[in-house]
Amino acid sequence: MDGDAIEALRALPLFAELDDEALAGLAACTTMFEAPAGYVLVEVGQPGSGLFVIQDGEVQVELPERTVTRGPGDFVGEIALLTDRPRTARVRARTAVRCWALGRKDFVRLLEDHPGIAVRMLPALADKLADAP
Repeated sequence: MDGDAIEALRALPLFAELDDEALAGLAACTTMFEAPAGYVLVEVGQPGSGLFVIQDGEVQVELPERTVTRGPGDFVGEIALLTDRPRTARVRARTAVRCWALGRKDFVRLLEDHPGIAVRMLPALADKLADAP
C-alpha cells in the first residue's frame, strides 16, 4: 500500500472523515495513472467507472456551459463511485498528469465490508452537489 495514496485521499473533503483503516482500504484499491497532455480521461456519455484524484498536473473539465481547470489535490468523477450513469463532462489532461484512480467495482466491494465509509462520505458529497451549477 502506498503512503502517498493514503495522504492524497486523506486530503480530500470527500474522504476527510474516514479513519486510518478505511483510508488504508481505499488506498489499497487505487492505482497510479499517468497521461500525457491532451489525453481524454473521461468522455461524455460513457458509463462512469470511478474517481480520479489529481496528484500532479492539471485537467480541464469540459462542461456544456463552461470549462473548469482542476489541479493537484482536486478530484473528478466522484459520482461514478456510486453509479454507472453516463458521464456528463469530458475531462482532458491540460498538462501531463499523474492521478490516483479508484474504480467503482473495487469501491463497491470495499463498501460491502465497510459500509461506514459511505456514511462518512455523504455530507461531503451532498455539499459538492449542492454547490454544483
